[in-house]
Amino acid sequence: MMTVLKSRATTIITNETAVACIGLYCLAVVMGFGRFLFTATLPDIMTQLSLSTVIAGWLASVNYSGYFIGALIAMFVPHRLTWQMLIVWTAVSVVTTMLLVVPNLSLNLWYVIRLLSGIASGVAMILSSSLVIQSFSHERRSVLSALHYAGIGVGISASAVLTWWLLTLGYHFDIIWLVAGIISLPLLWLLYAIRPENSTPFKSKANNSQTSQLQTSKQQAAELKYGSQRLSVQQTYLNFKHSLYEAVAGHTKAIVLLSASYVLAGFGYITSATFLPVMAAQRLTTQSYAGLLIWLVVGIFAMLSNPIWGALAKRIGETKTLMGLTLLQAFGMGLPIWFDGAIGLYGNAVILGLTFVGMVSMTLNLIKNINPAYSNLLIGLATLAYAIGQFMGPLVTVALAGKTDNFNAGLLVAAIGLLLGLILVFFFRRQTQSHS
Repeated sequence: MMTVLKSRATTIITNETAVACIGLYCLAVVMGFGRFLFTATLPDIMTQLSLSTVIAGWLASVNYSGYFIGALIAMFVPHRLTWQMLIVWTAVSVVTTMLLVVPNLSLNLWYVIRLLSGIASGVAMILSSSLVIQSFSHERRSVLSALHYAGIGVGISASAVLTWWLLTLGYHFDIIWLVAGIISLPLLWLLYAIRPENSTPFKSKANNSQTSQLQTSKQQAAELKYGSQRLSVQQTYLNFKHSLYEAVAGHTKAIVLLSASYVLAGFGYITSATFLPVMAAQRLTTQSYAGLLIWLVVGIFAMLSNPIWGALAKRIGETKTLMGLTLLQAFGMGLPIWFDGAIGLYGNAVILGLTFVGMVSMTLNLIKNINPAYSNLLIGLATLAYAIGQFMGPLVTVALAGKTDNFNAGLLVAAIGLLLGLILVFFFRRQTQSHS
């Protein structure tokens, strides 16, 4: 199999493993840096800017609300524009990462930047997965998809290592974000190199002619159906409404149960995913950079999670695996409550890394298989549900933390939310079994 195709000055990468690695790089940038670098740098940000826990929680929630908006945008992106929109929103992710080097930014600008970063993460996460995974052969899709999604864990690990390295050199969060942005820049060229072949600017005349005829036919069909060459906003909404109806018809209860459990999954994990390094800084005062080491543990185990749980799911099924992961994560939320020192925090980090990526992949696989003809739409709906939980999580946590910044109450509520989600997954399993 050829790795690249060359035409004049342009290059298209076609090797499946290379494409999976580029997908990994993309998730490491838009998720690892765009979303989770904030967690790694949060203790330094709070110190340097004298931010309260409440403001830190709002900055986190603004980013997660942006992720909700991004998922919504991605649902309306036409398939033919997937690659182009991925390039645009990845560029937004890189730029918003680098913008935090600007000195003396107002708090309002921080909110805007973190919102845009969240939107970029949401769009790029969905579109990159769509573009990358569809290029895999059926035989290698499972393995290469796991490699692609490992980018989240790689990004978390990279955010921890980068933050630790630059802090030890005497730099602070602004330089950390700048360097992260510079590391991200080559991704834009690599994404250009995996563009769909029909997007290349250099084509033969024969190909141009065929493409032109095909486009003309499609335009004529659109004119006959809609009376114009471009769909109006109203028509787009009506088409989406119709697709949504078709997607959920006959599956409403199963989709509602799984989506509701996914809201609670997003709510449950985000307390640790936002404040774990802050908790480490509070509790492990004699250990330098304990928070970053703990965050590195999260990233390492996140990289390992998909192969482990994917193998288990082949044996016992994705629903049972998801139930086990949910129960395990709820147990992990209790560890810092039961053990005040390093054992509780490191145990929470290991379980968080092992579970949250696996829960995402299991849930998305389950919901898309409910109605495979509308898999992209259902994945988008699930991502919206997850984003709602993520938005609420930090706000509830900081409200419960109070003036003492004690996160135990937030962890307890997160554990309860996960257990409620487990019950919903159990009823989802019964619902799908009754219709099978």
